[in-house]
Amino acid sequence: MRFSELVKVDSKGRVTIPLVIREALNIVEGMNLILVADPDKKEIILTPLPATKGLLAEIRIELKDVPGALAQTAEKLASLGIDQVSSQCTTVKRGEYAECIIIVDMSQTSKTIRELEEELSNLPVTRLVRVRELQR
Repeated sequence: MRFSELVKVDSKGRVTIPLVIREALNIVEGMNLILVADPDKKEIILTPLPATKGLLAEIRIELKDVPGALAQTAEKLASLGIDQVSSQCTTVKRGEYAECIIIVDMSQTSKTIRELEEELSNLPVTRLVRVRELQR
């Protein structure tokens, strides 16, 4: 089921998430949300993050637009013990490349952010990758 509500932006750029949506998504005070904006689509996506004490990181990755590219990336993350919390991928140029933003929980891996970036860079489907820690 999908919900839609009309909200207004206040003078400080804030919006209030309607109660019916907060309840449906179990959004509570103090919870972190990931906001991903796509200026081309004029779209904003908010994704609630589960409560975790682990290290959250954002992976921005460009992949060759070939079958199985995203699966190879997901398999690599799984093999490293890294849990995907949220992902959004878009084909930028069909047959050439796609962009993904993946939010991960790194609390179950011994890999550093730098090591993760190197591991993903070594995949044959990767064109470019940047990983940064998310501050909470």
